[in-house]
Amino acid sequence: MVTTRASSRAASVEPTSLFPQTPSTKRTKSSTSKRSSSSSTFAHAPTTTTLLWLAISLPLVIWDTGYVLLRPHSMPGGAWHYPLWAPYALYGEVDHIYGFKAFRAGNGFTAAQGFLNAVETLLYLWYLGAWYFSGRRSSSSAGRVVTGRAGARATLVGFSAAVMTLSKTILYWANEYYSGFDNIGHNPLNDLILLWIIPNGAWIVGSAYMVWSIGGDLVAGLDRASRSKSE
Repeated sequence: MVTTRASSRAASVEPTSLFPQTPSTKRTKSSTSKRSSSSSTFAHAPTTTTLLWLAISLPLVIWDTGYVLLRPHSMPGGAWHYPLWAPYALYGEVDHIYGFKAFRAGNGFTAAQGFLNAVETLLYLWYLGAWYFSGRRSSSSAGRVVTGRAGARATLVGFSAAVMTLSKTILYWANEYYSGFDNIGHNPLNDLILLWIIPNGAWIVGSAYMVWSIGGDLVAGLDRASRSKSE
């Protein structure tokens, strides 16, 4: 009878009481937290179109900025005009804001625009440098990706530069409109389209695309951060 009662008491002990679930629960919460933190990490990679546009536009902007800020030496007859800035002999006749008319009148718009071009160029170079040197190769098709705080900073700088370019280019067009096309109104329509509208329109399209593309990453990053905090 003693043996029987001892066996009965041993059988009545539930197996689950010997293996508490608390450590498993902690591990589950920890792994969930890690997954949440990983999913909320900011990541950015410039698109192929963005890189292509910057590869084309940045050298041209540097060239243009040099011409503007080095006037009159970079203008026709100047010591540094030929051969580097020789094409501006024609463009200065198409758009007088780049020619002798505006320079002799002391029009400061051209130089102010050139100064902002220099600022934009530095921002774009910082953006590309942060992406290239701080980024890492991704296993996905995105290629090199810059993440975390460095990624957020690079994205903000790139977005700000693109907004500057878009705003400045629209201002450039608006200046002509509100001045009665004072600097370009003398051109035949075909020359105006080929030598002014298409080149300057490309900067509106390119910078607008960058605002949309990089801005989309900023919005997505903010959305992920807000979701992770609410969980």
